[in-house]
Amino acid sequence: MSTLIQDSIAGHALRLLSRGRLFRYAEEKDPSLWRRFVNLDKSGRMAETGHPGPEPEPDADSGSMTQVPSSRSQRRPPITQYPSQAWSSNGQRYQGMTGATINPEKGRDVNVVDWWDENDRENPQNWPLWKKTVVTSEICLLTFSVYIGSAIFSAGIPDVMQKFHISQVAATLGLTLFVAGYGCGPLLWSPMSEVPQIGRNPVYIATLAVFVALQVPTALAGNLGTLLAFRFLTGFFGSPALATGGATISDMYRPSKRAYGIGIWGMSAVCGPVLGPLVGGFAAQAKGWRWTIWELMWLSGFTLVVLTIFLPETSSTNILYRRARRLRRLTHRHNLRSEPEIEIAGLTARELAMITLVRPFTLNFLEPMVFLLNLYIALIYGLLYVWFESFAIVFGEIYHFNLGQIGLAYIGILTGVIITIPPYYWWMHRYLEPKFDPVTGALPPEARLPPAIIGGLFIPVCLFWFGWSARPDIHWIMPIVGSGFFAVGAFLLFNPVLNYLSDAYPVYAASVLAGNDLFRSSFGAGFPLFATAMYRNLGVDWASSTLAFLAVAFVPIPVVLMKYGETLRKKHSRFARKDI
Repeated sequence: MSTLIQDSIAGHALRLLSRGRLFRYAEEKDPSLWRRFVNLDKSGRMAETGHPGPEPEPDADSGSMTQVPSSRSQRRPPITQYPSQAWSSNGQRYQGMTGATINPEKGRDVNVVDWWDENDRENPQNWPLWKKTVVTSEICLLTFSVYIGSAIFSAGIPDVMQKFHISQVAATLGLTLFVAGYGCGPLLWSPMSEVPQIGRNPVYIATLAVFVALQVPTALAGNLGTLLAFRFLTGFFGSPALATGGATISDMYRPSKRAYGIGIWGMSAVCGPVLGPLVGGFAAQAKGWRWTIWELMWLSGFTLVVLTIFLPETSSTNILYRRARRLRRLTHRHNLRSEPEIEIAGLTARELAMITLVRPFTLNFLEPMVFLLNLYIALIYGLLYVWFESFAIVFGEIYHFNLGQIGLAYIGILTGVIITIPPYYWWMHRYLEPKFDPVTGALPPEARLPPAIIGGLFIPVCLFWFGWSARPDIHWIMPIVGSGFFAVGAFLLFNPVLNYLSDAYPVYAASVLAGNDLFRSSFGAGFPLFATAMYRNLGVDWASSTLAFLAVAFVPIPVVLMKYGETLRKKHSRFARKDI
């Protein structure tokens, strides 16, 4: 348990208050360990080329430069042969510890701080399974606590209409602006969490604290303008979990195991909108719309306390940065630097702004694979929110459920997810994992897409089933059973696509996922505004069928990417991975 607290926000605060006496790291207990954290290969390359990466050599076939491993580890003398400080001899400067000649033009006397070895216990991918499970559960709790904020408000829309004397479209803006807020937020928060000096935890905790605080003025809003403004802001500040949560899972699990963690995290994202009407329905029915916001504050406040105490940092770049900073303080050697720290040190303010604000748009609009998949996911997300708005018509007006009982009708969707997880995990274990390269651990991203094809077919099946079975002469269980197929389709679509994007764009995963969140949230924010009118004018049957036909049109996208994705990645993409 102490390892969870040590690297949490509370742990850092206790270390600061105790002046470093509590939750000490290994190198603080034994300062002589600092040498073990220096990567001699990378340090030697810094002396020779000014960059810690492998030395580029020309490719004989293409004439391009390819990265090859250095052989310095085979010819380097033992670590104790050279002094730890740089020295000069015969007009040449030599790097301490490695003995490498410092190139006077581009070399730098920098010792690169890295993992102790491939089994370093501070590396999140080497954490024990129990610790990964606890952290995954915390990210799921965070995601659920924020995601429920969209649908929990929908139960109070009738009361908002009555209290503020407004139309249903105007009241629905409280839902759509929240969704729009958590679509815009990741464009700032997700790239910020990739900065070594910041990391993921400060972004999570700071934004969640603001999210909790903003629930108070939201619940006390005296007019529609105040309510809508604060709903947008709460969505904006609650958004990091929705895009960065997947990156946190990727921090801990190797590619062959990552999809399992993403699957559980995806389930928590589904549970939020599904259980929101159930949790908020009975509260709104008994106490009015304001109690739905108070419930959201209590849940997110509890999550804030848990994460502040028990959520450790998972960003390897931030962990290495803080390790290098501790070693500089302990040894007074200012040339100790982590590799992420070295890379970001050369960036100008303009380049940082490009990474933070521009890259998500560049990747999502100029990369054809990203654009197609994001458009497909956005469509499904928009259909989900349109379809959710029909539940009040189907179960309230056709089957005469009360507000709380309408919330119970969403349980069919949750059941669909629970049923889908075991066969999906079986497929990954039986067919996907054996395809990973045993040496590099890599897998062609296109290998993850077969379930997405199946998932795409379940979406129109659900909509047709739901639309044509929702009639007074058919028992209410039939549309609820049909609703479960949407969860099957969405789960089988979202998980392969998010893993595909992370595999194809590993260096830019945060920006790609932030753009994905913006795409789907834009559709999720806009579609509910016309949902009620659409279902009333076309009827439940033909309105659902219209959505189903739209879903059918997008089914070929995963098929196309499975066939041509590798060609697109290697020949027509500037940012995608090309070595697999």
